[in-house]
Amino acid sequence: MHTSSKAKKELKSFLFVLPHLILFFVFGFLPILFGFYISFTRWDLSGMPQWVGLANYQEILFNMDSTFHFQFFNGMKNTFIFVILTVPLLILIPLLLALAMSARIRGTGFFQAVFYVPGLFSISAIAIIWLLVFNRRIGPINNLFHMDVVWTTTQPYAWILILIVTAWAGLGGNMIIYRAAISGIPGELYEAAQIDGANSFRRFMAITLPGIRFQLLYTLVMTTLGSFGVYGQPRMLTDGGPVQSTTSIMMYIRELAFSSGKSIAGMGSAMAILLGILMLIITAFQFRLMGKDE
Repeated sequence: MHTSSKAKKELKSFLFVLPHLILFFVFGFLPILFGFYISFTRWDLSGMPQWVGLANYQEILFNMDSTFHFQFFNGMKNTFIFVILTVPLLILIPLLLALAMSARIRGTGFFQAVFYVPGLFSISAIAIIWLLVFNRRIGPINNLFHMDVVWTTTQPYAWILILIVTAWAGLGGNMIIYRAAISGIPGELYEAAQIDGANSFRRFMAITLPGIRFQLLYTLVMTTLGSFGVYGQPRMLTDGGPVQSTTSIMMYIRELAFSSGKSIAGMGSAMAILLGILMLIITAFQFRLMGKDE
């Protein structure tokens, strides 16, 4: 009787999860599997894919005279620049804000809501707002500082614009996570450490940081993965310029797969698979680095 009851409970739990598994299989696993197959073919989104084996990967990785070789490595270089510059911003700034919001002062809830609001808007809407702010003629930034800078077509200003927009749009979510984690740390630990003479920095290193270790790992991994998939910011703000210096790998992949000219979906899929493998390696490294003392 007990076994039958347990089986029914497990079946009920499985039925609750089943819709999610079906959606993941149809819209997640199958597209990945199909994309992996397409990466070994030449296909223009019409007709039957033509099997070419490793030819796409060889051209991308080793044919230095190929346009696809340039696109992949230039896209990866620009994407790495974006990741290296934005991930620390999207970890450290929200953490500092969460520490400030955790102080027992009035009005922190209001400021938390203000910081979170940008995350409710689409990247397209956010980009339009900031393009007006940094407009060469009517933008308040150039007028306030008496500058004549074309932010979207001049380096390093194009990267600075992308970083500002990304940091402004993405800091709210991580801040909420950190603040919730910090609020869950028992206050007695801080009181005991203060009695023992530990200053604020020592309390942060000995209590706060270990207490939010899991949340830091989670946000580090998710922020890194999201940054590798960057598309909207450079597309909307700079259109990949100037001279393809902000064109991300995802922009090249989309252009290859869904170009208004002739689609080269097999080559785009091969680039996407290589990007996915790299992201898996980096994620595994982050888990090992952050969890080695656990």
